Amino acid sequence: MERIVYADHSATTFVKDEVLREMLPYFTRNFGNASSGYSIGRNARLAIDNARCKVATAIGARSDEIYFTSGGSEADNMIISGIARANKNRGKHIITTKIEHMAIINTCKNLEKEGFDITYLDVDEGGIINLNQLINSIREDTILISVMFANNEIGTIEPIEQIGKIAKENNILFHTDAVQAIGNVEIDVHKLNIDALSLSAHKFYGPKGIGAAYIKRDIDFHNLIFGGHQEKSKRAGTENVPAIVGLGKAIEISTSNIQRYNEKLLNYRNYFITKLQNNLDGIKVNGTMINRLPGNVNICINGIDSQTMLAMLDMYGICASSGSACNTSSLTPSHVLSAIGLTKEQANGSIRFTFGDANSFLDIDYIANTLIMIIKKLRMKNRTKITYMDI
Repeated sequence: MERIVYADHSATTFVKDEVLREMLPYFTRNFGNASSGYSIGRNARLAIDNARCKVATAIGARSDEIYFTSGGSEADNMIISGIARANKNRGKHIITTKIEHMAIINTCKNLEKEGFDITYLDVDEGGIINLNQLINSIREDTILISVMFANNEIGTIEPIEQIGKIAKENNILFHTDAVQAIGNVEIDVHKLNIDALSLSAHKFYGPKGIGAAYIKRDIDFHNLIFGGHQEKSKRAGTENVPAIVGLGKAIEISTSNIQRYNEKLLNYRNYFITKLQNNLDGIKVNGTMINRLPGNVNICINGIDSQTMLAMLDMYGICASSGSACNTSSLTPSHVLSAIGLTKEQANGSIRFTFGDANSFLDIDYIANTLIMIIKKLRMKNRTKITYMDI
């Protein structure tokens, strides 16, 4: 295989050169433990503090409200479980949605075993929650609302500002999983009334294995990990200094040019969808085209199995997915696609392409042309009758 074309930026991104350059000294000459009192330890501590300030600045928070974690999943767990357990005497009801990342859903299911009551909100065919259903779901014992900022599979951006306002008016804490939103959407946690937020560096051109949780000052939450005094005694373990430095640099870069980045991805997306629709019947875009991440294309292809399609795309060096990378081994249809009303057959015929800085217009053209060719070949082989009745 000579050519690799990457179109799965929602699964992960490459580490940018300037991010890697910032990290390298902390693998070698500045290798000290940040808890040590001598010079190379102090240098490591200073680097962590600097990265913490960069994360805080990117989302409009205070630096003492940022806690470094091993990634988005740990941040989700820290926030949901930590806040729930610390506030269970006030109430044991949590509201979330049916299209959350499994780090949220499975954390909530675990809390159900501890006696918490979870409401999973429906979404419409575009993946948007109903604000009236949210309001009607609020109870006297509701302590937390958790709604993801942008969906990892269909790119839907939720009405976060309105949700934050509803939560504040009802004295309920509001968390959002912003793993897919950082670098794609401008975020100010105070303007949006966000009390807690989770993020992960590898989604915005930083290293894997490092994330962060924003938890508003004075919010009580229980530890997920116990041990030493790191992260204000809330997250024990020797800090991964190179990765933290990389996260800080990556978030600084990715939040400095959001508008230009979005314009580029939107042009890629619109060109790609138009080319497919002009050359193929039976193509349906999953989710809304209005409130959507600009680089996300999730399509249902009538009469085609996504796993077969992905295998054939891989033969041509094209990297795409059928949904969340965390659920690739699952044989069940995507819970997100099921929640927006797709049948099992439609969900199993859906493919996600997510564009980013690894791409050019030449790549988009190559992906589109290859996809069109493969679909035509498969349909001819299967003698599939194309109708929109099944879409």
